Amino acid sequence: ALKLRAGDKHCLVARSKCYLKLGDTENALKDAEASLQNDKTFSKGLYQKAETLYTMGDFEFALVFYHRGNRLRPELQKFTLGIEKSQEAIVNCIGSPSSVKLENKEDLCFISRQAESKKGNQKLQNKVTKDQKWTRKQQPVRNPKIERQLLGELYADKVYLEKLLKDEDLMESSTKQGIKVADLVLSGISYLDTRSEFWQQQKPIYARVRERKLRQQRWIRDKKRKPAEVGRYIVKSMEDIDMLLTGDSPEESCKKAERVLKRIQGWSDDEVPNKNELIGNLHSCIGNAQLEMGQMEAALQSHKMDLEFARQNDLRDAVSRALGNVGRVYARIGKFQQAIDTWEEKIPMAKSSLEKTWLFHEIGRCYLELNEAGAAQNYGQKSLQSADEEGDAEWQLHATVLVAQAQVKLKDYRSAIMNFEKALEKAKLIHNEAAQKAIIIALDDVSKSFIEELNKRREEPTFAFSSPDYDFSSENTKDDFEKFRERGEREQSAENQDDEKQKEDAGNYKEDAGNSKEGGNEQENKEEASEGEETRRERKEEQ
Repeated sequence: ALKLRAGDKHCLVARSKCYLKLGDTENALKDAEASLQNDKTFSKGLYQKAETLYTMGDFEFALVFYHRGNRLRPELQKFTLGIEKSQEAIVNCIGSPSSVKLENKEDLCFISRQAESKKGNQKLQNKVTKDQKWTRKQQPVRNPKIERQLLGELYADKVYLEKLLKDEDLMESSTKQGIKVADLVLSGISYLDTRSEFWQQQKPIYARVRERKLRQQRWIRDKKRKPAEVGRYIVKSMEDIDMLLTGDSPEESCKKAERVLKRIQGWSDDEVPNKNELIGNLHSCIGNAQLEMGQMEAALQSHKMDLEFARQNDLRDAVSRALGNVGRVYARIGKFQQAIDTWEEKIPMAKSSLEKTWLFHEIGRCYLELNEAGAAQNYGQKSLQSADEEGDAEWQLHATVLVAQAQVKLKDYRSAIMNFEKALEKAKLIHNEAAQKAIIIALDDVSKSFIEELNKRREEPTFAFSSPDYDFSSENTKDDFEKFRERGEREQSAENQDDEKQKEDAGNYKEDAGNSKEGGNEQENKEEASEGEETRRERKEEQ
């Protein structure tokens, strides 16, 4: 950006911030000053220069530029904070102004003597011997506790470097680049000392103690708010898990449930009062996701863990939920008897008629798979009764179909046809086209089986339509099965009807032929009689 627009003050401030983050205060200060070259009132440049000076430890100059920025932009809070921290740092360095007392006991020549002594010290510093270069000058020993607080994690590094100074052989050695190890160690210690002094000025120990107390108070306050935050986190997580599962993302749902489970297990009972209930619920969510992914054995284990947690904590609703899920897994893997046993244990825990409808239906289906049609019909009728109580048309349809299928197995075709017809009406009522097609096919199959049964019974010598068991001439049976009886009679008597028709046609033909023959003879007799009468008349005239 600076190549495209050289000297752009905004870009210079941005680069100065980067230099400052890297610890390159010299370049940071250069860019900050360059941003103010054409505009001395540029607030961002003033603030960046003040921050750089403060970081360099020039608190007095930093304070000057914080005041300049504050006069130009008093509404910016950052300049006010800069003034406060600079003043605090200055006070930490030299003390409060009220604590300084100036006394004029002698003449003012001490100023010149101070200047001369300062020059002498500078000359002495320039003549440091080789041995003194790596032998540290004795300084006041700082309290290790204070130094540890100032340096933090770097305190261990300083202790290590100080130990290295005691190794004379190592101090005499050099690196591959020719740099003495002693110089490297001393430069590291010097840097840490400088930083500790800066941090002492920037944030003194009393400020750190105060900050620690504030942090503890904030932690206590946060701890008091934590139950509400935990509750919101749990509710949001459970909603996300359910949404992922219903949104055809069982794998993501399973992963999130496992993450939440691991986190809740790490919390205490005080933080999560219903911890065991939540753990069981999450095992249930994991099991449902595994079931959708086809991981049957894993799903079974997850639901059994849910059941175990529920029983240990005497959670009746959770036990009922876990039993229902365990039964579902057993039914999916073909272990119908285990599914029946599990669901029958759940029956007393069912609360609503709708839950009973589902439960009785599933048990009936399992009995039907085990070819126990009588038990299947019994549970199907219970399911239908509960569905009627609930008024649920869809479950009425499922229960009626189950009863009809069981009756087909029992060869009670008459009742099966009636129930299939009822189910067909329910399917039309709820506009379930797939169910309608399946029921029509089933009705056709049952009708064929019913007709075959009728044919077999007709072939038996003792069978008659006037039989007490099959009184087809009765009014009720005729209304229910008229079309099936007519259909069977039509198919059975089709050949007889054809034969009778042919015989009738033949008889009519003979009768017509006979009538025509008699008519011809009568005409001939009339003609002969008329001819005889004319002959007699002619004979009388001749006479």
